[in-house]
Amino acid sequence: MTTGERKDDRAGKITNKEHLVVSKIRNGTVIDHISPGMSPLVLKILGIGPGSKEAVSMAMNVHSSKMGKKDILKVEGKFISDEELNRIALIAPEATINLVENFEITRKFRVTPPEVVENVIGCPNQHCISNSNEPINSRFRISAEGRRVVAKCDYCGKKLTNLQDYI
Repeated sequence: MTTGERKDDRAGKITNKEHLVVSKIRNGTVIDHISPGMSPLVLKILGIGPGSKEAVSMAMNVHSSKMGKKDILKVEGKFISDEELNRIALIAPEATINLVENFEITRKFRVTPPEVVENVIGCPNQHCISNSNEPINSRFRISAEGRRVVAKCDYCGKKLTNLQDYI
């Protein structure tokens, strides 16, 4: 151990006064650079909540030299689908995905918001045809405005900026 570190006998982990050391995952997904405060919504997108069996480590509003603040998720035993990636990209467009096998990162990539999403976002316009009794799926065109993801309804033109409120 180096100066400033101590062994925490309860957890068997080495910590210091400035950092908490979180164990590596054997197999699963690490999602880094999540927009600050969005990790609970990312867990919801992944279908993880009360009663879930996956082991999850979550860090919220931690320092990031790139973003100022960020969230991080580690999910043991979960490899995310393309549909989940597309949803995460809408609320955390700077997220980085690390796929881990046998404690090693086997693939690392950034999410990319899709150009179009169907049945992911609900249109808040009560008069939009996607909210009628017609058999029509909601459909939004996705674009970027700076660091922000924007969605525009294909049917009524309603523009949404706080996508986390509509997913």
